[in-house]
Amino acid sequence: MKLSLTEEEQAFREEMRTFFTTKIPKELRERGATEEGESFKDAVVTTQRILNEAGYAVPNWPTEWGGQDWTPLQKHIWHEEMQLANVIPPLAFNANMIGPVIANFGSEEMKEKFLAKTANMDIWWCQGFSEPNAGSDLASLTTKAVKDGDDWVINGQKTWTTLGQYADWIFCLCRTDPEVKKQAGISMILIPMDAEGVTLRPIQLIDGGHEVNEVFFEDVRVPAENLVGEENQGWTYAKFLLGNERVGVAPVGATKRNLALVKETAAAGSSDGGIDDPLLAARIVELENELLALELTALRVVANSTDGKPHPASSVLKLKGTELQQAVSELAVDVYGTSSLASGARDTGVPLAAALAGPTYLNLRKASIYGGSNEVQRQIIAGTILGL
Repeated sequence: MKLSLTEEEQAFREEMRTFFTTKIPKELRERGATEEGESFKDAVVTTQRILNEAGYAVPNWPTEWGGQDWTPLQKHIWHEEMQLANVIPPLAFNANMIGPVIANFGSEEMKEKFLAKTANMDIWWCQGFSEPNAGSDLASLTTKAVKDGDDWVINGQKTWTTLGQYADWIFCLCRTDPEVKKQAGISMILIPMDAEGVTLRPIQLIDGGHEVNEVFFEDVRVPAENLVGEENQGWTYAKFLLGNERVGVAPVGATKRNLALVKETAAAGSSDGGIDDPLLAARIVELENELLALELTALRVVANSTDGKPHPASSVLKLKGTELQQAVSELAVDVYGTSSLASGARDTGVPLAAALAGPTYLNLRKASIYGGSNEVQRQIIAGTILGL
């Protein structure tokens, strides 16, 4: 089954494909998956600034703040072609999370202060949601913000703060009213990471990398104007933010690209360019079919999201998209075999794709947890789509 685009939509796809493969240098496109530390940060910032200059960094924002008056399908094509070209995507915390929240719920002063800098990566944001005892049950969070004159005073702890070591600011869910139902007493507050009383500690992951952190707040003071929207409405803003995030965690284009690379490797050495092992061939075909089904589902979600609100089926994208990410990463480890045990090592004679297979497999175990665990997504699907 092939997807059919109009001539105008096909021309738009070609425009995006040409831009991503010619305006983003190949060297920069290759760095995202291989670099660490300040080199990684530089690659992310440089890429997003190129995108922003062309008007392609935040197409889902209002046009007055850098967005594009695109159809949902055009936004989908933009996203897919960016992944297929292996372009580092706009930082999700900036482009898909806090940016849309500020644009929709922030004061005019807050929009003026943050949105342009957020789109251009002059500010790197991180997310302060999860806590040691509030993960999937996020509404149980206990980080507290108390009003003191013209300030908020924050105390508490956040965990699994992705890329917080690079961040300038954190958007943080805090309990501002402990007397009401737990979802009703939460606010969203913006906190500079260099504020007095903020401490960041790295968490080393199973793949050996430093991607996530703990963040501690001890009598941290921020101005009252750093409150996003209205007091005690943070849960509403968080649901809006997570709806946007879940649409983006079904990386069809990236998963297709990774599967094609594994398939090419599996066929290498065969005289006819095929895959000799019938079980491996069947496994690859099954994943290709499931990815096509996911792509069709994504298009259905796009077609039913014309009012700008996340469609309930975005939970299906999150659920199946992350399962397929994990399945392809497991296939890569099987195909590369012992070479995948190089664990990211360079200059060892092992192809980089093979060396990255092991760490990628381990890292993607998180994919079924972040953005709302897949168990939670099944509950959402049961309630909002199936009516159970």
